[in-house]
Amino acid sequence: MPALTADWLRAHPQARTIRAAACDLNGVARGKRMPIPSAEKVLKDGTRFPMSVLNLDIWGEDIEDSPLVFETGDKDGQLFPTERGFVPMPWLDSPSALLPIWMFHEDGRPYEGDPRHALNRVAQRYKDKGLTPVVAVELEFFLIDDSSRKLQVPVSPKSGKRRQAAEILSIRALDAFDTFFTELYDACESMEIPADTAISEAGLGQFEINLVHVADPLRAADDAWLFKQLVKGLARRHGFAASFMAKPYEDYSGSGMHAHFSVLDAEGKNIFDDGGAKGTDALQHAIQGCLSALPDSALIFAPHANSYDRLVPGSHAPTSVCWAYENRTAAIRVPSGAPAARRIEHRVAGGDVNPYLALAAILGAALNGIEDGQMPPAPITGNAYDQKLDQMPGSWAEAIDRFENSPEIERIFAPTLIRNMLMTKKQEMRDMAELTPAEQVEIYLDTV
Repeated sequence: MPALTADWLRAHPQARTIRAAACDLNGVARGKRMPIPSAEKVLKDGTRFPMSVLNLDIWGEDIEDSPLVFETGDKDGQLFPTERGFVPMPWLDSPSALLPIWMFHEDGRPYEGDPRHALNRVAQRYKDKGLTPVVAVELEFFLIDDSSRKLQVPVSPKSGKRRQAAEILSIRALDAFDTFFTELYDACESMEIPADTAISEAGLGQFEINLVHVADPLRAADDAWLFKQLVKGLARRHGFAASFMAKPYEDYSGSGMHAHFSVLDAEGKNIFDDGGAKGTDALQHAIQGCLSALPDSALIFAPHANSYDRLVPGSHAPTSVCWAYENRTAAIRVPSGAPAARRIEHRVAGGDVNPYLALAAILGAALNGIEDGQMPPAPITGNAYDQKLDQMPGSWAEAIDRFENSPEIERIFAPTLIRNMLMTKKQEMRDMAELTPAEQVEIYLDTV
């Protein structure tokens, strides 16, 4: 792998600087800017920075009383390039490349507080059973003019006007920002992010882009993480913001990250496909696993104070613990279509999630269900918001409590990651309580 990435540097002599970056618990890229000679050294020897860096709060501050800071002398982890290798950074003015890295202990063991290792832990469980998840995500985001205190949709470069309305599946809304979306797709191609269809959504200046299914959950999460950085960076080059925060506008629906997945066996057959619309027992077992873990996983799917403004009845975001065939009011949806493509759509996560942790929670819960072999309750029909069903946690505090005391979560995540996540979110919840809603939006708008 290092030889291949060194080849990339030689094939792209225009690259002037490198960013070597890992993903922290909040999905923020943390790392170093370096000249090309230093990047070549990273390929061979890796780089180092404190383990605590992957466990900062949303402001980028240390977690108080974390054992990663003063208790251990704020010791370093060792970081090495992931199999992704270099990717260009088309949103920057000077030709640059990002080198994704992940953290290890000095003795070579994966650092269990690294979100990418959390997903790899789940992927390895599938591999040990001869199974391969095939994963795709749909990412919703807002284009926002944040040049004043009042957030609003940007002025269209086409018309010079500001369209103060949501336009679901509107070609006009897409065409109003045609230059931005054209550059975005070109950039996705250069970064090898498999961007598929784009649509306008129900929010003010809200859009969604689907990423193509890939038979590698780590690759799918890498794509989502890189895509979020790209969209936010490119929007700023166009003079406005792009935000994946869950709910920037009180009066409009929020943004989600819907995850679709099927599972292949060793022969490449979809284990959810029974040749018909119902799906196999394995599909039912995976659904039950997802349902069992849903309330306890809320902190992963709704990790921020603003996340809970999205999870309210009637807001196009699921609030009930239920599943259904072809029903978007349910948390777990089985889409219609060809039996060979039978899959689960997990609809709970907000756009503000860490993609590695979200996919680890989803796929880990599904595998728990496959292992346990339990059947789910009957699928619902009709509007889930109007039915008496078990509910997702309605507050950050409740989600933290459920996460902290969950045997389901202990089956999916390592103790180190659970501890770090709890300490981070408890500190953030305490400090966010001192801020106004407008101040919270200011924090989340660019960060998540």
